[in-house]
Amino acid sequence: MAKVLLLQGNQACAEGAIAAGVTFFAGYPITPSTEIAEIMAKRLPEVGGKFIQMEDEIAGIGAIVGASLTGKKVLTATSGPGFSLKQEFIGYATIAEVPIVIANVQRVGPSTGQPTAPAQGDMMQARWGTHGDHPVIALTPASVPECFTLTIKAYELSEKYRMPVLLMLDEIIGHMREKIEIPDYDTIEKPVRKGPRVRPSEFKAYEPDSDGVPPMADFGTGYRYHVTGLVHDETGFPNGSPAATEKLLKRLHEKVERDIDKITMYEEYKLDDAEIAIVTYGGTARSAYAAIDMAREEGIKVGMFRLISVWPFPEKEIAQLALKVKVIVVPELNYGQMVGEVKKAAEGKVPVKPMSKYDSEPISPKELLAFVKNL
Repeated sequence: MAKVLLLQGNQACAEGAIAAGVTFFAGYPITPSTEIAEIMAKRLPEVGGKFIQMEDEIAGIGAIVGASLTGKKVLTATSGPGFSLKQEFIGYATIAEVPIVIANVQRVGPSTGQPTAPAQGDMMQARWGTHGDHPVIALTPASVPECFTLTIKAYELSEKYRMPVLLMLDEIIGHMREKIEIPDYDTIEKPVRKGPRVRPSEFKAYEPDSDGVPPMADFGTGYRYHVTGLVHDETGFPNGSPAATEKLLKRLHEKVERDIDKITMYEEYKLDDAEIAIVTYGGTARSAYAAIDMAREEGIKVGMFRLISVWPFPEKEIAQLALKVKVIVVPELNYGQMVGEVKKAAEGKVPVKPMSKYDSEPISPKELLAFVKNL
């Protein structure tokens, strides 16, 4: 039976994980993501799952990689320096094609920075934090209900494409409270991992189907295979030849690129007649809604393009937007990160103005309105 609750964004993320079928959480407490771990510690035993607090952030993500290989849906949550520490294992899960979900509730950095203050400074780290050429899927919610639904979506994508998926909350969204209607979890379709269709003796762990994604056998079910962070061939054993290297890296990218239109998610708000477009995401989008409504009352034609899937970046959609408006404004709580992607996609067709704020305070609707009026 559906129920209406007043939840924090971090709580909704944890509940979304439970609804998606998560039965294992490993992590290390760190502000402002700690509530996710606290709630999972309480909720997982209630649904037959396991929670473990590891000795550090690296062990936390290592544990969920291992649990995922046994067939479990898994979650870890972190912030700031913890996200930095997890990067090597994100790369490992990418090349070994292990489905995991990481929630990163962003705070001011670098280093310890301002643990309790909001920021959106990890957006480029989400894309390039782990080394090498690699695909990335990262989602960013702008409301408590979206924390719930996008967490479920993260598992759908992670299981489908056999890769890490990042949930990029910020402190504003993680700690704000809103009314949310929670459905009966039994009515929610759980993401299902594609399993092998051949006998164990015929199984090649990294032989892809036509969608570029190999079926995945759970450890302990009779299928034995090698998992490594080295470049490997279809058997899973290392193969560092130029041909094998190119083949693997190309497939890792193409399994995402071929479905980019299915993965890309965004919202358009009052853009039909807009002359000014605000491109933003996460907690900053909250201020943009209000600023746009205030601007409209003054006769200023402003609309918003809100990023929901940040990576892959919606280049095609931003390029189309650049043909329709006179100027694009990019407000974000960092020194200027996603504005570079917007400029690249706009290809000089329209001026792109950054509104960067990095003083540990959110951008208020009045500040954003004043910026728009001063263009």
